[in-house]
Amino acid sequence: MPHNNTQSSSDWLELVRQKVQSLRFGVVQIVVHDSRVTQIERTEKTRLQSAQDGLES
Repeated sequence: MPHNNTQSSSDWLELVRQKVQSLRFGVVQIVVHDSRVTQIERTEKTRLQSAQDGLES
């Protein structure tokens, strides 16, 4: 299967944009093999308000 660098580049860039835009707290990792993006991982964290923070409000 031929590899189209222009098309695949815009595809993974759009995926990264979507992952970042929908993320409030967390990490987006881009995995590269042989100079090509092969995987995009997203880890989302949920932050809870502490009891101390609630008392100060």
